[in-house]
Amino acid sequence: MIMKAIRIGLGNLIVAGDYISRPPRMKRSPEAQAVVNQAAAHLALYQFKACPFCVKVRRTMHKLNVPVALHDAKNNQQDRQTLLEQGGRIKVPCLRIEEDGQTTWLYESRAIVSYLEGRFAAV
Repeated sequence: MIMKAIRIGLGNLIVAGDYISRPPRMKRSPEAQAVVNQAAAHLALYQFKACPFCVKVRRTMHKLNVPVALHDAKNNQQDRQTLLEQGGRIKVPCLRIEEDGQTTWLYESRAIVSYLEGRFAAV
Protein backbone atom coordinates (compact mmCIF):
# COMPACT_ATOMS: atom_id res chain seq x y z
CA MET A 1 0.00 0.00 0.00
CA ILE A 2 2.84 2.38 0.83
CA MET A 3 4.63 1.49 -2.41
CA LYS A 4 1.47 2.23 -4.39
CA ALA A 5 1.19 5.65 -2.73
CA ILE A 6 4.84 6.37 -3.52
CA ARG A 7 4.35 5.30 -7.16
CA ILE A 8 1.27 7.50 -7.52
CA GLY A 9 3.06 10.45 -5.91
CA LEU A 10 6.11 10.07 -8.12
CA GLY A 11 3.92 9.67 -11.19
CA ASN A 12 2.09 12.91 -10.42
CA LEU A 13 5.42 14.64 -9.82
CA ILE A 14 6.70 13.45 -13.22
CA VAL A 15 3.56 14.68 -14.99
CA ALA A 16 3.70 18.05 -13.18
CA GLY A 17 7.40 18.45 -13.98
CA ASP A 18 6.68 17.74 -17.63
CA TYR A 19 3.90 20.30 -17.73
CA ILE A 20 6.02 23.01 -16.10
CA SER A 21 9.14 22.43 -18.21
CA ARG A 22 7.53 21.59 -21.57
CA PRO A 23 9.53 22.90 -24.56
CA PRO A 24 7.96 25.38 -27.00
CA ARG A 25 6.19 23.98 -30.05
CA MET A 26 7.85 24.08 -33.45
CA LYS A 27 6.42 26.84 -35.64
CA ARG A 28 5.43 25.98 -39.22
CA SER A 29 3.49 27.64 -41.98
CA PRO A 30 -0.22 26.66 -42.01
CA GLU A 31 0.37 24.57 -45.13
CA ALA A 32 3.31 22.69 -43.62
CA GLN A 33 1.37 22.12 -40.38
CA ALA A 34 -1.55 20.72 -42.41
CA VAL A 35 0.85 18.20 -44.00
CA VAL A 36 2.12 17.20 -40.54
CA ASN A 37 -1.44 16.89 -39.20
CA GLN A 38 -2.43 14.66 -42.10
CA ALA A 39 0.60 12.39 -41.58
CA ALA A 40 0.00 12.28 -37.82
CA ALA A 41 -3.57 11.07 -38.40
CA HIS A 42 -2.01 7.68 -39.20
CA LEU A 43 -0.17 7.48 -35.86
CA ALA A 44 -1.31 6.49 -32.38
CA LEU A 45 0.65 6.34 -29.13
CA TYR A 46 -0.23 3.70 -26.57
CA GLN A 47 1.01 4.99 -23.24
CA PHE A 48 0.65 5.33 -19.47
CA LYS A 49 0.16 8.89 -18.26
CA ALA A 50 2.91 8.87 -15.60
CA CYS A 51 5.44 6.61 -17.32
CA PRO A 52 8.70 8.60 -17.68
CA PHE A 53 9.45 7.00 -21.06
CA CYS A 54 5.98 7.94 -22.29
CA VAL A 55 6.52 11.48 -21.02
CA LYS A 56 9.75 11.61 -23.06
CA VAL A 57 7.83 10.67 -26.23
CA ARG A 58 4.96 13.09 -25.50
CA ARG A 59 7.49 15.91 -24.95
CA THR A 60 9.00 15.19 -28.37
CA MET A 61 5.54 15.17 -29.97
CA HIS A 62 4.79 18.51 -28.29
CA LYS A 63 8.14 20.02 -29.34
CA LEU A 64 7.68 18.87 -32.96
CA ASN A 65 4.01 19.99 -32.93
CA VAL A 66 2.79 16.56 -34.05
CA PRO A 67 -0.81 15.83 -32.93
CA VAL A 68 -0.68 12.06 -32.35
CA ALA A 69 -3.73 10.27 -30.93
CA LEU A 70 -3.09 9.07 -27.37
CA HIS A 71 -4.41 5.76 -26.04
CA ASP A 72 -4.33 4.99 -22.32
CA ALA A 73 -3.15 1.38 -22.10
CA LYS A 74 -3.30 1.44 -18.31
CA ASN A 75 -6.83 2.63 -17.54
CA ASN A 76 -8.69 1.87 -20.79
CA GLN A 77 -9.28 -1.87 -21.12
CA GLN A 78 -10.09 -1.67 -24.82
CA ASP A 79 -6.83 0.18 -25.60
CA ARG A 80 -4.90 -2.29 -23.46
CA GLN A 81 -6.47 -5.25 -25.28
CA THR A 82 -5.75 -3.69 -28.70
CA LEU A 83 -2.11 -3.21 -27.71
CA LEU A 84 -1.85 -6.82 -26.61
CA GLU A 85 -3.69 -8.38 -29.57
CA GLN A 86 -2.30 -6.26 -32.38
CA GLY A 87 1.00 -5.05 -30.97
CA GLY A 88 1.91 -8.37 -29.40
CA ARG A 89 2.58 -7.25 -25.83
CA ILE A 90 1.56 -4.73 -23.22
CA LYS A 91 4.62 -2.50 -23.16
CA VAL A 92 4.62 1.26 -23.36
CA PRO A 93 5.34 3.54 -25.03
CA CYS A 94 4.27 1.99 -28.30
CA LEU A 95 3.67 3.93 -31.50
CA ARG A 96 1.25 2.41 -34.03
CA ILE A 97 2.21 3.51 -37.53
CA GLU A 98 -0.17 2.91 -40.43
CA GLU A 99 1.49 3.42 -43.83
CA ASP A 100 0.68 1.99 -47.25
CA GLY A 101 -1.84 -0.46 -45.82
CA GLN A 102 0.71 -1.84 -43.35
CA THR A 103 0.63 -1.43 -39.57
CA THR A 104 3.89 -1.27 -37.63
CA TRP A 105 4.11 -1.28 -33.84
CA LEU A 106 7.22 0.60 -32.69
CA TYR A 107 8.29 0.03 -29.09
CA GLU A 108 11.05 1.78 -27.08
CA SER A 109 11.00 5.51 -26.41
CA ARG A 110 14.38 6.08 -28.05
CA ALA A 111 13.24 4.44 -31.30
CA ILE A 112 9.95 6.36 -31.26
CA VAL A 113 11.68 9.70 -30.66
CA SER A 114 14.15 8.94 -33.46
CA TYR A 115 11.28 8.09 -35.82
CA LEU A 116 9.34 11.26 -34.95
CA GLU A 117 12.40 13.51 -35.31
CA GLY A 118 13.38 11.90 -38.60
CA ARG A 119 9.89 12.18 -40.02
CA PHE A 120 8.70 15.55 -38.70
CA ALA A 121 11.69 17.74 -37.72
CA ALA A 122 12.36 18.88 -41.28
CA VAL A 123 8.73 19.36 -42.34
